[in-house]
Amino acid sequence: MENISIRIDKEMIKELESLMKRHRFATLTEFVRSAIRDKMKELEREEIQMQIKKLAGSSKRRTTDEQLHEAGEKAVEELEKRSIRKV
Repeated sequence: MENISIRIDKEMIKELESLMKRHRFATLTEFVRSAIRDKMKELEREEIQMQIKKLAGSSKRRTTDEQLHEAGEKAVEELEKRSIRKV
């Protein structure tokens, strides 16, 4: 596991400590790791949504329900592959 260092001002530390207590995080490290994981998942979802928009919007012809279903399945498969690689 790698170590990283960040600087956080005192006011933000107080806010973080308050959030940690309310949400029952044992340590600041645990809280930060969780926040990073959540942000990574959010960014992945945004990327998948952009891919879906490109697939749905790239066709000048009519898109069938079956094609939309296939595009959605491809997007879910890609998300699952990314999740497995990060574990």
